[in-house]
Amino acid sequence: MAGRAVRPVAAVREAADLVKFAHTAFALPFALIAAIAAANGLPPWPVLGWILLAMAGARTAAMAFNRLADQRVDAGNPRTAGRALPAGRVGRPFAWALVALGAAALGIATWRLNPLCLALAPVALAWVLAYSYSKRFTRLSHLWLGLGLGIAPVGAWLAVRGSFAVPPLVLAVAVTAWVAGFDVLYSLPDEPFDRAAGLHSLPARLGPGRAIAVARALHVVAAAGFAAFAWCMGGWGLWAGTAAAAVLLAWQHTLVGPGRLQRLNTAFFTANGVLALLMFALYLLDMMVRA
Repeated sequence: MAGRAVRPVAAVREAADLVKFAHTAFALPFALIAAIAAANGLPPWPVLGWILLAMAGARTAAMAFNRLADQRVDAGNPRTAGRALPAGRVGRPFAWALVALGAAALGIATWRLNPLCLALAPVALAWVLAYSYSKRFTRLSHLWLGLGLGIAPVGAWLAVRGSFAVPPLVLAVAVTAWVAGFDVLYSLPDEPFDRAAGLHSLPARLGPGRAIAVARALHVVAAAGFAAFAWCMGGWGLWAGTAAAAVLLAWQHTLVGPGRLQRLNTAFFTANGVLALLMFALYLLDMMVRA
């Protein structure tokens, strides 16, 4: 297995690619929004640090496990055959080590935060790991993934306050619908493969046109959810962020349609990455001005 030996620098690069580190821009800003809202300002730096470690750990474990579970599926899909595991650039022990490392980081971080976070950590981890198999038996896999990211703001709120409340649950609904909607769009190019492989993505089950209609409906729910969270918490930053999010959601749907997938990466990465980061930046600026 000498061909699978990974040198230290290459190992870091392959690990970042395996867990799609750049996609952290989707969930992390909403965790930080929830943490700031819960603290009514910046939370204590140690708490913020443990939140970041918990987020990184859960995401690393989930993505590495997803690559393990989907290795054979990825190998058969031309779009994903070049990923590290199916291409043989790393072996399964490397990916399992990332799963273990991520789970350990989540456990340590939640232990340092509070008993409720520690008690709920296995539930959250089980949910995000189980997502990897959801497309094999349910067309609701997009919502499953959405809720996996929607957990983030609830967890961040609990990390700061140690108790549930309505605002983070509202934000979780918005994030769930937002992620599920763009995941439906992202799965459009895989529709022929998913159909042939018996995978239950919405484009494979409903066809591209109806799947896009579902994605639009989900994004309407997301925009309404962001507005509801802004109403719960108040402040111009959240309202401005909600308006920007609505524009970006509408824009990405002008880029993608049945037979129009050339700008899918712009819709997926640019629009959604900017949406999350802009909402966080506007809310942070609002809180800093108020302070």
